[in-house]
Amino acid sequence: MTVRLAYENGTIRVDADGDGPEGSLPPLPGVEADPRSGTGRAPGYRYAAIRRALEVAGIHVEDRVLDLPSLELTTDYDLREYQREALAAWRDAGDRGVLELPTGAGKTVVAIRAMVDLGVPTLVVVPTIDLLEQWQRELETEFGVPIGRFGGGEQRREAITVSTYDSAYLKAESVGDAFGLVVFDEVHHLGGEGYRDVARLLPAPARLGLTATFERPDGAHETIEGLVGDRVFSLAVDDLAGDHLAPYDIRRIEVELTEAERERYDDHQSTFVDYVREAGITFTSGSDYQELVKRSGNDPRAREALLAKATAREIMMNAERKLDRLESVLDRHRGDRVIVFTAHTDLVYRLSERFLLPAITAETGAKERREVLERFRDGTYSRVVAANVLDEGVDVPDANVAVVLSGSGSEREFTQRLGRILRPKADDGRATLYEVVSAETAEERVASRRR
Repeated sequence: MTVRLAYENGTIRVDADGDGPEGSLPPLPGVEADPRSGTGRAPGYRYAAIRRALEVAGIHVEDRVLDLPSLELTTDYDLREYQREALAAWRDAGDRGVLELPTGAGKTVVAIRAMVDLGVPTLVVVPTIDLLEQWQRELETEFGVPIGRFGGGEQRREAITVSTYDSAYLKAESVGDAFGLVVFDEVHHLGGEGYRDVARLLPAPARLGLTATFERPDGAHETIEGLVGDRVFSLAVDDLAGDHLAPYDIRRIEVELTEAERERYDDHQSTFVDYVREAGITFTSGSDYQELVKRSGNDPRAREALLAKATAREIMMNAERKLDRLESVLDRHRGDRVIVFTAHTDLVYRLSERFLLPAITAETGAKERREVLERFRDGTYSRVVAANVLDEGVDVPDANVAVVLSGSGSEREFTQRLGRILRPKADDGRATLYEVVSAETAEERVASRRR
């Protein structure tokens, strides 16, 4: 028996001896009968598993899925020991899997080494335009060849191409058979419903996921493992701090709500807590919150509870006395490079006006953001305030002090913000993260659990 494999519009077409699949195809991973073509068909990502199953069965294969040139790539990067271990773990897992390394630990360097070792056309998928441009610059500098780009107004394919997740979703069916390796940067984004199709449609047998925080509260990391591979190597910040990352301190500052804030907070928080208690919603899983959102569509009390929760959250995150404590922190660190993180755009502008801080929000244009970060990098600015947009996906200049005034409270967000100040310092100095929380609120409880 001869089995022919071909790539068609995001799927693997499986044809045995030219006959239909019934009674002629052996059981193969993910392959189902396609009555329209009289063949078997599977999602693109099943390609490697189908090949292995056919080889184990001793069946002759005519493989027309990938016909890729070999690339002669070189790199001057000398991997650190933990980077070599990470790459070796990925290679041992069959060139599949996720590497979990802290921000600043050199995940890009490991990926570049993987590209050199495999020498096959590669697609790098990233979540933001900033990362798209960062990867493009890095790869052009390292390899000295044209780098393709899908996103930011360009649709140009090269042997090595960088794409946003959005563009990869649109292009995967048409270019899937052009790449033997796909690198998913910030791979936790792949857990989103639409983005999963990027990995499903691509047949690339080699898959590398990069992230600082792999697990998702909604459990979608388990889906990512099925599409990219298991987490094959993981290091935490503390594993590298003091050697390859800057040593650091975390200092939590608690502030009291004003009397007016406390009264409003307690009132709205009680409205929320009373409802979820009566409704039996325990928030033991991510679906519990979705259940509350669904109820709010036809239950006025559920909607009132959600609005009350949002108001209570806004009060505790934007507490007036947080600004007073920020003033003292900024005064203490006059000679340091400081990033202030908040959750709300309005607060960014208040802080920018009160302390004369350059501000970056989702409303900041790309050109202005680059100018602010460049001036932060060259020392013209020594501090900057941002709402979420610097958490990931942006090449942030070195800083040694971070002040978190508000955020989602998630482990991922906290780790990303900490990572922004952990690049090794020229003077071997320590980094400091201040977490300013409102006392006797949900914010304080979340911070306590994380610590």
